[in-house]
Amino acid sequence: METTHYSKVVKLSPEDNHWLLNLCGRCNEHLQLIEDRLKVNIKQRGYTFSISGAEQAVQRACQTLLDLYNEAQRVKDLALKQVHMYLQTINADKSNSLDIRIKRGAIAARGDNQKKYVQSVMNHDISFGIGPAGTGKTYLAVACAVHALETNRVSRIILVRPIVEAGEKLGFLPGDLAQKVHPYLQPLYDALHEMLGFDTVKQYMENNIIELVPLAYMRGRSLNDSFIILDEGQNTTMEQMKMFLTRIGFNSKAVVTGDVTQIDLTNRRDSGLVHAMEVLRNEQGISFNHFVASDVVRHPLVQCIVEAYQRHSENA
Repeated sequence: METTHYSKVVKLSPEDNHWLLNLCGRCNEHLQLIEDRLKVNIKQRGYTFSISGAEQAVQRACQTLLDLYNEAQRVKDLALKQVHMYLQTINADKSNSLDIRIKRGAIAARGDNQKKYVQSVMNHDISFGIGPAGTGKTYLAVACAVHALETNRVSRIILVRPIVEAGEKLGFLPGDLAQKVHPYLQPLYDALHEMLGFDTVKQYMENNIIELVPLAYMRGRSLNDSFIILDEGQNTTMEQMKMFLTRIGFNSKAVVTGDVTQIDLTNRRDSGLVHAMEVLRNEQGISFNHFVASDVVRHPLVQCIVEAYQRHSENA
């Protein structure tokens, strides 16, 4: 058993007040999160930090402070969610990660399920990412799409979503098609802005290099040289899923993401994603990748919530 009486001192350098405040967070909220997650006690005096607790936890906390201080020098405002994301992956086996290289850096797929998912997307024309919210399935799909675009593997990215809330009838909504669809594709937008930059995304959309399409508008199209992402696939009907999958053309990839526990259709048995899992599971060239609660990389409570609902469903 690890001793809880281990302590270590870390002194940060070079000294800079903004970097230090950036590391510690507002009212030391970043330090408090590190303490809570790693089960250590942190005492600060200027640029010197004294950490105590179990030896392995203290070592991790020291490395966390050093790594995040370097990050605090690089970004203007270190956000609490960035500290959380770092802490989510600190226990991961670094040798078991896979980097997706894009011009702005590298996106890491961590853990067995994320790594297998990325490899599946790279090696198959059609891939499915199925699992609870916060497991990175949409974010990693966008990263793969950006990589394919930047390496000239494809000539455009097409983002698709079933607009269940509007009944697929968007005519009554104000604005042009992009403005109507924008609220429904916000998670995809956010990932694109992070990986490409706001100006580049805007330029690509103006030139139709990035296209936003409601699922209902896909009928009749054949998409060549494209990386197509269908988000919220659990809310497609069986007919819509078949229609979407048959849009794929030459030199194209399609990724479908979804969570079968969050189906918004009137009849859950009509879900095109659930149906596709049964019909296509043995087809060559198509890969199904499943995520579980332990893959969640959001706020730790999200993982607890997912697991609680799963237990309740199993015991019902």
